[in-house]
Amino acid sequence: MLDFLKQKPKDVKLIRSNIVDFIKDQLKKTEGGEGSNIRGIQIYVMCDAVDKYLYESALFVNEPARFKEEEVQKIADDFDINLPLDWTLEILFDDNPPTETIKAKNVDVAIFISTQNRKAIHKERNAVIKVLHGEAEKDLYNINSKNDRINIGREQKVSTADGFYRENAIAFPHDSNNKSNKSISRQHAHIEWDEDMSAFFLYADDGGVPPANKIKVKSKNGEEKRLLTTEIGHHLLNGDQIILGESALLEFNYAE
Repeated sequence: MLDFLKQKPKDVKLIRSNIVDFIKDQLKKTEGGEGSNIRGIQIYVMCDAVDKYLYESALFVNEPARFKEEEVQKIADDFDINLPLDWTLEILFDDNPPTETIKAKNVDVAIFISTQNRKAIHKERNAVIKVLHGEAEKDLYNINSKNDRINIGREQKVSTADGFYRENAIAFPHDSNNKSNKSISRQHAHIEWDEDMSAFFLYADDGGVPPANKIKVKSKNGEEKRLLTTEIGHHLLNGDQIILGESALLEFNYAE
């Protein structure tokens, strides 16, 4: 009786509104609403396959920063929740979210808010690096959150300037006729899995920062970023394109 009242919404705007209200309620409860303690929010979507496009639209999945900035950050600003500058938002489509998550009643989502005292839930993640321009040893590289540091550079096995040995997992042969390979350093960049942020990060190495060769990242929404130091990494998101040197081009995507 009255089962129709319990049905989940099938409208993008209503789904988005319900998710935002749910996040708002949880943010206000988390550690007394002290936003500075919050490190990140993980949203798990458990919808049916036929409804996936609705949730993708509601969460602006094709514009990774939009839901974070236009919806969640607005909640924080409106309710004086002082989130740190480096807080992260992760959206995962997963039929079996971790037991630690809190499930919403009126939409097919669950969330986990990580804080200084509650670390992010870490599920094993896979990603794909596709070589779009330049000649690497493979056209496609599969990486995993359990991998060690993933070095990128010219040649697979090289000696560094300080005499140590380095192996590049993503290697561009020096004897290739492809001109893009010529401006890639032997120690150009690397990718690491960040446990606290539950994400892959791209870092420049000594050969990938000025005055040597360059690294530039362009996101799906068109934003561009140059890596100018070896100390600060770039949080990789779906669709990020990475230019190494003059024109070698990689594309990063998480594997579902």
